[in-house]
Amino acid sequence: MKTPKAGSTTDLHSVLVQNLGLAMAEGTLAANSILRLDELETRYDVSRSVVREATRVLSSMGMLESRRRLGTVVQPDDCWNLYDPQVIRWRLASSKRLEQLRALNELRGAIEPQAARLAAARASWDAGSDLVSQAARLWAAGQRGDQEEFLRLDIEFHGAVLKASGNPMFSQLQNLVAEVLTGRTEHGLTPHLPHHEALQLHVDVASAIQRGEANAAHAAMSRIVEQSTEEMGTIWSRHQQGATAEP
Repeated sequence: MKTPKAGSTTDLHSVLVQNLGLAMAEGTLAANSILRLDELETRYDVSRSVVREATRVLSSMGMLESRRRLGTVVQPDDCWNLYDPQVIRWRLASSKRLEQLRALNELRGAIEPQAARLAAARASWDAGSDLVSQAARLWAAGQRGDQEEFLRLDIEFHGAVLKASGNPMFSQLQNLVAEVLTGRTEHGLTPHLPHHEALQLHVDVASAIQRGEANAAHAAMSRIVEQSTEEMGTIWSRHQQGATAEP
């Protein structure tokens, strides 16, 4: 797992937060272990104020807790704010990334199909038409093999469905879904070219929403999430087999 390096003095705080967050996500800083602020100062060659600010940020994420007579204690991951985009990135950067992606996809499977169902009942014709256009652009990018553009459009599409649900709490999960889609791509857990079924399913979701077919929208979105989980498992297994085969 790579750790970032500071480029200047002004980077020291963010780099310390990043290094500690990655270490906790990986487990090299184990739950219930105690962080000694003076040791962090020496190890990272930073001031006490930088250390205090970094631990304050991590405490706000639920990753650290200050305890009287003990000091700063690393918290178990069920205390963390697992919806925080930065926490998601750290967990995806760890050796536990497949487990994290599966958990996130299970959450998507509970939310996105219902969002698609609600969008079919609530979205205006114009909003449905916009989704159809987005699905067409997504299809074109996938056919071209333009991974960067495909990722951007995929994030945009899923965010638009969440927004079209008319549920503001669903809509606020856009960033979480974006982190899942970005993490899959950055860590090589997507096929080089999207499968035809995946492209067609996005079109099916958009078309069903435009036509007001709630059950069809729900079914197509459910299949998108299921297929994503299947692809990740297959690609991960292939990577692991390749690593084992190396001399």
